[in-house]
Order: sequence, then C-alpha cells, then structure tokens
Amino acid sequence: MAGGGFAASSGGGTEFEAKITPIVIISCIMAATGGLMFGYDVGVSGGVTAMPDFLEKFFPVVYRRTQDANINSNYCRYDNQGLQMFTSSLYLAGLTATFFASYTTRRFGRRVSMLIAGLFFVAGVILNAAAQDLAMLIIGRILLGCGVGFANQAVPLFLSEIAPTRIRGGLNILFQLNITIGILFANLVNYGTARIQGGWGWRVSLGLAGIPAGLLTLGALLVIDTPTSLIQRGHIEKGKSALKRIRGTDNVEPEFLEIVEATRMAKEVKHPFRNLLKRRNRPQLIIALALQIFQQFTGINAIMFYAPVLFSTVGFGSDAALYSAVITGAVNVVSTIVSIYSVDKVGRRMLLLEAGVQMFLSQVVVAIILGLKVTDHSDNLGHGYAIFVVVLICTFVSAFAWSWGPLGWLIPSETFPLEARSAGQSVTVCVNLLFTFVIAQAFLSMLCKFKFGIFLFFSGWVLLMSFFVFFLLPETKNIPIEEMTERVWKKHWLWKRFMDDDDLDEENGKKNGRVNGYDPNSQL
Repeated sequence: MAGGGFAASSGGGTEFEAKITPIVIISCIMAATGGLMFGYDVGVSGGVTAMPDFLEKFFPVVYRRTQDANINSNYCRYDNQGLQMFTSSLYLAGLTATFFASYTTRRFGRRVSMLIAGLFFVAGVILNAAAQDLAMLIIGRILLGCGVGFANQAVPLFLSEIAPTRIRGGLNILFQLNITIGILFANLVNYGTARIQGGWGWRVSLGLAGIPAGLLTLGALLVIDTPTSLIQRGHIEKGKSALKRIRGTDNVEPEFLEIVEATRMAKEVKHPFRNLLKRRNRPQLIIALALQIFQQFTGINAIMFYAPVLFSTVGFGSDAALYSAVITGAVNVVSTIVSIYSVDKVGRRMLLLEAGVQMFLSQVVVAIILGLKVTDHSDNLGHGYAIFVVVLICTFVSAFAWSWGPLGWLIPSETFPLEARSAGQSVTVCVNLLFTFVIAQAFLSMLCKFKFGIFLFFSGWVLLMSFFVFFLLPETKNIPIEEMTERVWKKHWLWKRFMDDDDLDEENGKKNGRVNGYDPNSQL
C-alpha cells in the first residue's frame, strides 16, 4: 500500500504531487542491490587475502612471509603487487566498462544496464569460486569489475530519477546502504569460512557473491525503467504512464512537462562529453571530480579492502582481525541508515563538515597510538589499546558512512543537468574507480613505507576536503534536479560566474518557448 502523499516543491510555485508508492520502494530496493554486490566484492577480498589457504595456493611468497617470525617489518608482511592486483583489478576493469556503460545507459535505458551488470557479476562469481590458478582468479575479478562499471553507472541515475524530490536523497542512499550491507555480509562470511577445514573456505566466500549477483539480475528483470529514460528514448506516452504508476496519481502533468522539456534540450546535445566541458557545466564537473577523489583519499577503502590484513598487521590474531572487521562493517551499516534519515533534513553540507572533524581526529589519534606501540619488530598493542584502536576506526567509519560514502554518489547524480547527466555520471564513476584502483594497488606498499604515518597521510586529505566543502559545495537538499541551475548555481558566490553564459540564456529561451507550445503527440 502507498505511503503518505506529499507535494514536492518545484521552482516558480509549481507543485509536483507524489506518493511514496510500493513500486517506488520495491524498484529502489531491487536497483540498490547493485550496491550490495559492489560492497560484497569490496569486503570479501580483504578477508580471503588474510586466509592462509588462499595465500598458499595463489600467493605463496606472501604466505611464506606471513609465517616468517623474522620478517624485517610487521608493516610489510603483505606488501606484494600481485596480491594488490587481485583486489585492484576489479576497479580497473570497472573503469574500462564505464565507457561502454555510459552509451548503454543512454541508448537502451537504466534497466538494461543494470541487467548487464547482473550478468557480468554472475559470470565473475562462477570463475572466482572455481578458480584453479591466478589467471582464472584475475579474469573472474575483471568480469566482476565490468559489472561494477555498469551498476555504478546505472543505479545512481535510476534512483535519482525514480525518487520523489523530497526523499530523493534518502532513497538514493539505498545504493550506499547496500554497499555497507554487502561489506558486512562479506565480513561475516569470511569470519565463518576461515574456520572451514580442508582449504576450501575461500571458495565459499567468493561463491556466495552469487546471492547479490542473482538479486540484481532478478531485480533488473522486474523493475520498470524511469520516466526520464523512456522519454529520453522517444517513448513519451510510456514515460507518462510510468510516471503515473511511480507517483501513484494521475496528476503528473507539471512534472511530465518539465521532464519532456529537459529531455528535448538534452536531445539537441550531439556530443554529451563535449557539452560536459562547457562553461555552464564546469561547477558540477569540478565538484563531481573533487568528491570522487576526496572520497577515496579519506582512506576508507584502504580500511574496507584490507581490514583483516590491517588489524592483523597491528597485532590482532587472525580470528580477532576478522572479528574486528565484522564490527567495523556493522558500524558502517548502522551509520549509513543514519544518513538516510538525516540527509534530507540536516542537509549535505552539514553531514560532510561534521564528518570531516570526526574523521580527522580519529585518524590522528590512531596514528599516535600505532606510532608509540607498534614498531617494525613489535606488534604488542595490549588489550586496552587494541580495543581503543577498534573504537577509533569505528568512529572514523561511522563518520564516513553518513557523509562521504553516500553523498559522494548522491551529489553528482542530482546536480548535472539532463543533457550532461549520463556523461557526467560516467566521468564520476570513472574517476571514482580510477582512484579506487590507485588506493587498492598502492595501500599495502604505502603501509610498508609510511607505517603508522599512513593515517596521518589520509587525515591531511580529510582536512583539505573539509575546507573544499565549506567554501565550494552548495547545499542541494530538497531542490528538484531540473532547477539546480536557478536555485543553486546562480546563487553561489563563486559558481554563479559560470552561469552567465549566452548559450544558457539561449537554451532557457528555447525551453520557455516549447513549454507553451508542447504537443503531447509530438516525437522527440
């Protein structure tokens, strides 16, 4: 049954009537399983790379090093480019797949891209679970990466376009929530499979990724495409019908007209990536790129990729390391739920700024403790300090989970104009995956070289990104996507200088002219 109805305010006094209908909830939940798969892939890699049986089969050099009591440095036990490539190859493949996903998402719709992502995920899971050698393992990870590229391209767009404006932030964060649930699920699985005797526990860990992969594939078959996507591809009446179903009312004409006119303008753009570089789109592009780079340089993925390895490095036993990773994963989920309830009330800026302070302080204190207690040849933290380190890392993870995690995806997906949205999302995903790859490939080597200073490195970035948010990121809560230019960019102290563009004035004139003369039977 439908939830309570509300009118989503649009600019110029227009009211868009919208109920929170079952189809919206079901569609968003099913679509966000793309995040579940992504999260499971993030979480499972760190767990299996800490399993002796897995290391002995695929990375014997690392295995011998972890068994060597005379190793030169505790921080360097896992420093191996091949081991890092196992983790990072997924993100490099995702980066490449994004270029194809952008075209598919624009040409065939968000739903088709989600289906392709699901099929890539299923194929990758089968290869990984059945891997007999390193080549088979890496190929499986590459296929999973292709799924990540398509899912990260389509799902945020799908969620932004299907959600009513007033709860767009909360529903979009379902994607990030499912990432955190996937990470927690992977940590729990790793904790259980590490106890399996016979050396095949890692196969169960990798194979259970088939559950979220199957859910995403099934979800893509069941959901309907977004009205914006249908109208953009010329299916005007289907788009209007879909809008009525999604909003739970026949009174959709104002919102329908706005989507149609935005789509007409987007159709006139022959080169979306070239259009993305136009002056009027630079603020959105700069912010989207900065958010993706900053998101990775918080250090969160270094912790999530390698949580068991990291805890093992600083003195936790293998069981304790996996258990601590489960705790941080649970904190991640709970804190993301906090974000869902607060993002459309507190706002994007407040969450990011508060989290910046929390992440900075927790990382600095962790660095001080490790610097004093963990040396190259001694990892005796002591019980009290060990618990304190876990608490501090949980403090860091919680701050990220209600801020940079979900908002790094939400803000770009809601700020690009329609004519640049698909291209903008593609660039956003590409940059995110590029820097995810960089961190995944470099972290264990950085840990070896920087030692406890790795936390100071990331805390410096957190300080920088907090200043960026304070001065350059405008608030976008409860603003309809189609009205960001008038209500956000033209009122910002810096970005308004990029909005005084002749091309923008010309297109606004075209839009105003077409609204009055719209023919519902015309073709795009």
